[in-house]
Amino acid sequence: MTLLRPATPDDADALAALHVAVWRETYDGLAPPEALARLDLAHRRRGWAAALADPARRVWLAEGGEGALGLVAVGRPEVPEYAALGTAAGEVKHLYVAAAARRTGLGRALLQQALAGLAAQGCTAAGLGVVRQNYAARAFYAAAGGREVADFTDPGPLWRSAMVLVGWDLSAPRPR
Repeated sequence: MTLLRPATPDDADALAALHVAVWRETYDGLAPPEALARLDLAHRRRGWAAALADPARRVWLAEGGEGALGLVAVGRPEVPEYAALGTAAGEVKHLYVAAAARRTGLGRALLQQALAGLAAQGCTAAGLGVVRQNYAARAFYAAAGGREVADFTDPGPLWRSAMVLVGWDLSAPRPR
């Protein structure tokens, strides 16, 4: 059984470990080797500690008998391309699912939690950036009702990757 709950500052280590494992697995062969090497536990732990301390961010953690299985985080957009979604858009900052929990519906549950959380904060649209070559994620977001609305370059700090902005109208019904 999987429990989805708001993350707390005590979860920073679990979030960091899951983030690093999934990111390295997903982007091995896509990201430059130096970016993979620089994304270590200490780097991600600092990032998660900051995210969990930021009142403008919301983070949820999915746990099972194996520990952390997934995470999703939302907040304010930080790149100008999100203007294509409107002035009241929110951003899905991170959505990661452990390999052992893929194809179980957990990714969809995390995405729905993020979209509902942004709607509850008054956002009328939501978006996320996905690496252009991450075709599996792009297909997942399309199946979840997302539409590709813009291209942009992620400014880093680890890797200046080609990105696709995927958006959702939060006032419209979404596929379940």
